[in-house]
Amino acid sequence: VKSEGPKLVPFFKATCVYFVLWLPTSSPSWFSALIKCLPIFCLWVFLLAHGINFLVSHRSASRILAGLIFSAVGDAFLIWQEQGYFIHGLLMFAITHILYSSAFGMKPLDLKAGLLMGLVSSSCYAFLYSYLSGPFTYLVAVYIALIGFMGWRAVAGVQLCNDLWTWTKLSACIGAMLFMVSDLTIALNKFCFPVPYSRFIIMATYYAAQMLIALSAVESRDEEDSRKRS
Repeated sequence: VKSEGPKLVPFFKATCVYFVLWLPTSSPSWFSALIKCLPIFCLWVFLLAHGINFLVSHRSASRILAGLIFSAVGDAFLIWQEQGYFIHGLLMFAITHILYSSAFGMKPLDLKAGLLMGLVSSSCYAFLYSYLSGPFTYLVAVYIALIGFMGWRAVAGVQLCNDLWTWTKLSACIGAMLFMVSDLTIALNKFCFPVPYSRFIIMATYYAAQMLIALSAVESRDEEDSRKRS
């Protein structure tokens, strides 16, 4: 908390600015895009504050930074989703999940967690399927598979039963779960039925998810500091 907390102050301030201004979604503009993306920009700064050498030497951290960059582009596209840019935003976030999955890695494999996430993802798609039409029938399926895979890799890294977890791995796991909640709320609200307080739920879980995933990138720094102390 002492080492990472101060670096997150700009993120919390930017998030407060978004919720205080609460710009109407009916009139998209570059200003509203900036306000929406500002917390993600602050997470770029949070990672960059650890040093360029740190990001270059630790692939997981650099991939999470790349994921945050694609997320910001996706956020901007979704500002104009009613003007036909929803698929563009979907593509940007699909790339984000691929980068996050790569950052979390494939070890440990944890097939039980994979089966569980596969079941959850399949159930979500089965529910959405009857509401989908055209290219969304396939695009949503691919997207759910990607975010489900990302969730699997985040959950697999925790290993609570073996007492091998760290706070950064736990933050990645919780962040991935919140990201799935945010995206599921988007899907329900867009394709199925109006979700009460959908915008608040989507953005609150989204910002929290991105912050926690960004925090997981300092795992390598923790290991590096431990080696230096020893």
